[in-house]
Amino acid sequence: MRITLAQTSPKLNRSNLEGVFSIITTCKNETDLIVFSELSLNGYMLQDKLYEDAWHISELDVIKDLSKSVDIVVGAAIRDENSFRNSALYFSKGKLLSKHDKVHLPNYGMFEEARYFKAGNIFESFSSSLGKISMVVCEDLWHKSTHEKLIKENPDYIIALVASPARGFSDSGLEIEDKWYEIIKSVARQCNAKLIFVNRVGFEDGLGFWGGSCIVNEEAIIVHKLPRYETIIKTFEI
Repeated sequence: MRITLAQTSPKLNRSNLEGVFSIITTCKNETDLIVFSELSLNGYMLQDKLYEDAWHISELDVIKDLSKSVDIVVGAAIRDENSFRNSALYFSKGKLLSKHDKVHLPNYGMFEEARYFKAGNIFESFSSSLGKISMVVCEDLWHKSTHEKLIKENPDYIIALVASPARGFSDSGLEIEDKWYEIIKSVARQCNAKLIFVNRVGFEDGLGFWGGSCIVNEEAIIVHKLPRYETIIKTFEI
């Protein structure tokens, strides 16, 4: 199986759809699955821009059509009647196969998601041609209750869409990176699943995102990893 990690630097506008379209078009014949980061179609610090920039699902038919050739996972702010969701969308074979709405919305320090988004309330798995899959979005994985639910779901693959700012700089490295890898290795081992972690890069309103996207196997070993801070699209065989 070939998996493409799309470690991109989304802008705070709708032009991200053009970039996603270009990446998918370039890679679609060389991979089985392309995974983008959290809010890859919008940028992270949306705040009141949600009212202009959130997507209706029907506006993403171009991605749906591309998924006839390759499975695609993107993160987007989705308009849900009078509310907004921070969602992971899985497109396959020309249709939206699954949608996970971020359950745990951070609302502390630099994060204000709970102020703008409506939380999801479920973790589930779904069947795809690639196997049984569960999706999570960023903060979801920082809660032990999520781990317990994923263990019960027993997926073959866990896909984690992330927008993690760099913080905790030290002489030995980046503390937030160490913490994230500790979490995803633990979840992969507990669930006996491969975990696909895609974190964005770039800067927004003083926040810098560190990347470091990777694939973890069932033995909690990082088998493939992208560098920090670089926009890079790379395909791996697993």
